[in-house]
Amino acid sequence: MSDVIASPTTRRMALEQGVDIDARARALGRTTIGPEDLGAPASPPVAPVAQADDTSYWDVDHSTYGPVTQEAMSRFAQVAARNLGAANALIPQVTHHDRADITAIDALRKTWRAEAQARGIKLTALAFHIMALARCLREFPRFNASLSSDGKTLVLKDYVHIGIAVDTAHGLMVPVIRNADRKGLWELSSEMSNLAARAQTRKLSPDEMGGASMTISNLGGIGGIGFTPIVNPPELAILGITRTETVTLWDADTPRPVPMVPLDLSYDHRVINGADAARFLSRLGALIASPEQLII
Repeated sequence: MSDVIASPTTRRMALEQGVDIDARARALGRTTIGPEDLGAPASPPVAPVAQADDTSYWDVDHSTYGPVTQEAMSRFAQVAARNLGAANALIPQVTHHDRADITAIDALRKTWRAEAQARGIKLTALAFHIMALARCLREFPRFNASLSSDGKTLVLKDYVHIGIAVDTAHGLMVPVIRNADRKGLWELSSEMSNLAARAQTRKLSPDEMGGASMTISNLGGIGGIGFTPIVNPPELAILGITRTETVTLWDADTPRPVPMVPLDLSYDHRVINGADAARFLSRLGALIASPEQLII
């Protein structure tokens, strides 16, 4: 006697159609058969499973849904896309969010505006962020390191090179400021401006774009309240900055408006844990809030 569960009506339909109930149940991997199963294919279709390195399943004729145009990706953009995709797929990254009081930096920029103009330099808050990050990388050496490809060795660096992500017409470029921890505010501002300008005109040499200890991605001039920047290997962390916002803080019962800059630290969780990231960003925020520590 058959072990397949089917109603008398289903069995009568199967008999009329010449369908073997038991064989159909085995083919479908089922123990219950209904009228709708009698015309089902012997081997049910299986949806393709996407592989990490296979995007062929994305090949869709979008023109069947409406008008489209096509734009070729530059070679530079293609390389960047592959690197970002691999980094996001392979690195277990976490993003820690915080913010820092930027009152003192704004005051110093106003105080030194005339001197900056005399030097032909635009003094931005980013220069202070670079100084603060350089100090933190010295104080937290595990952030100034790289993990070997086999994941067995941590390479600690006795230099501090900071990459600055620059948005250009031909894609994202990351020129690197060498030995940032040894440079003063004016030198950093001048070098940063020079590198950014040459990135826009694609006049950077290859040795000006590699070997960063850590990268800063600054969206403050565009907007946003936070984001999750992708770690740029072989670096272990990346700092994101967005637009300064006015936050109400309280001194006892007295409200006080304070300009605060959002900070987003993404890090490789294979090397850096959450407590380390929190301490790192807390120290960075303290240095930003008290830039006189950096100037001295």
